[in-house]
This record gives sequence, C-alpha cells and structure tokens, in this order.
Amino acid sequence: MANTFTLISSVTLSSSAATISFTSIPATYTDLLIKLSSRSDRSGNTSADQYIQFNGNTSAVYSMRRLMGNGSSTSGDSSSGATGAFVGDATAPSATASTFANTEIYIPNYTSSNAKSILISSVTENNATEAYQIFNASLWNPATQAAITSLLIGTVTSNNFVQYTTAYLYGISNA
Repeated sequence: MANTFTLISSVTLSSSAATISFTSIPATYTDLLIKLSSRSDRSGNTSADQYIQFNGNTSAVYSMRRLMGNGSSTSGDSSSGATGAFVGDATAPSATASTFANTEIYIPNYTSSNAKSILISSVTENNATEAYQIFNASLWNPATQAAITSLLIGTVTSNNFVQYTTAYLYGISNA
C-alpha cells in the first residue's frame, strides 16, 4: 500500500470552464490520484457524464465497465472505442442547488509502457430520490504506450463545469 501522497497540483474554477487540465505531470511517483468535486451547467438534468483523456489522445482507444445505482435501480454496462475514459458524473442544475459530485480517479503505474488502467468511484449529490453512485474500471490502450504526462477532464455532453468545481492531483509513492 502507498506510503506517501504528494499534492502535485490543484485547480479551483473561478468561472465556468469546459475542461480541467493538468500538464507537465512528473514521472517521479508510482501512481496518480485525482480528487474531483464537480458540478455541470447541463440544463434539465441531475447529472452529466464526465470523461478523462491522457496526453492529448482523442483517438477511440478508451474502454470501460461500469456499475451504477440511481436511488431506485441498479445497472451495469460496458463500452469500447471511446475517445475518452468515463469517470463518473458531475451534479447538474436539476439536482439540489449548490451541491457538487465527488469523484476519485486512481491511476496505477502511470509511467509504465503498458496500457493504463483507471479505477473510478463517483457519487452525485441530490436531496431527492435520484442521485448516482458509480463504480467503474476504464482502460487507456493507445497504439504507442507512454507515461502519462498530461490529462484533461471534461463533460461528455459538451457543457461546462461551474465555478468552484475543484480538482486535486496527487502523486503516490511506495517508497
């Protein structure tokens, strides 16, 4: 198990933005961990799907398996050939005002020359029966493998993250 967590960088949006980016990620850690508190401006919905892309790669080389509950039912699905890895939901305007979803994204072995696995746990906030709890595993498998040096998080529906959405990027060392 990890011995140390080091904050590499953090972002708190001062106004709405389509994406959150981390660049120049050092190759000095074993794993990466992202803590995300997010809300979207996607109108008419209680949530908005989020995605992550690595090293500017927008090719269809991401896949996932997901388990989800929404307060009244559960489901599971999978996909492949996506242009970004699914990483849970952001809370949206139809949910309780001023609440944010919480997401944790764990990326082991981010400097290896192999495909990168991504483990995600996400929950939206809503003072009603519909709120989402999501667990999924994703994979980034480009033709040319490389260490992750940058990442971008956005919403699938091309909406914006709202002011005060926050992301923390940690490096984990097993030293």
